[in-house]
Amino acid sequence: MHASGRPPTAFSRPSAYAVALEVAPRLDSWDSAGRSSQVGLATFLAHAEAVAIPLMKQADDPLALQLDVALPPSVDLLHERDLDNYAFPLVKHLTQVGNRQFTSVWCTKQHGETSWLTVSTAVLSAPADVLLLPWVTVHTTVSATTPAYKRQIADQLDGQASEIEQGAVSLQLAFTVGPRRNWINLWKATIDSLGLILGRVDDQRPWHPRDGRITELGLHCQIDPTIGNDVLIAIAARRSKPQQF
Repeated sequence: MHASGRPPTAFSRPSAYAVALEVAPRLDSWDSAGRSSQVGLATFLAHAEAVAIPLMKQADDPLALQLDVALPPSVDLLHERDLDNYAFPLVKHLTQVGNRQFTSVWCTKQHGETSWLTVSTAVLSAPADVLLLPWVTVHTTVSATTPAYKRQIADQLDGQASEIEQGAVSLQLAFTVGPRRNWINLWKATIDSLGLILGRVDDQRPWHPRDGRITELGLHCQIDPTIGNDVLIAIAARRSKPQQF
């Protein structure tokens, strides 16, 4: 339940027509310019832009996006290839070139041959559907670039959340932020804080959860002009069963 006592603001997965991608999605890259990872990412973003911009022009605000990543059958879906690292560079790029913000972002990974991209108007989830999810809300007061942000989340989850049993995970994060906050910059640090839910790769490294387990990721944003620089995050995680596209 949200800290206000009301269900968090969450949006349904986009139901609009999905467009098949001719270039495979690429993970975010921190390599230097010119490296193959950067070249591959730039190629994907250019193709995704050509697909998404016409869809963005047809859709009213608030905007929603869904990226469905197809991976070969030989790939372990629960190891690495973190979904936020697919979604972040795509949403950042489309926000810049399209000059519009996304309010809801979904990303999945499954075995398949073709990846898909959907852009449409975001539709609020039915309250009854939202209430079915096991929401836990945390409240942060510090910069997401600091370890203290992750520590605040982990400390508040302690006693409220427990590790999900082995297997794929469906995760939704509903952020409430002030109007000046770039909410997509909160994704990675927040997920890095969820070791109590996802399990940790190494108990000696608290900010390295097993986030490769996430095969469905839903990210939602609500603007509250009264919240200042604080952030409210409603978290709902449960077992998920990967399916074929």
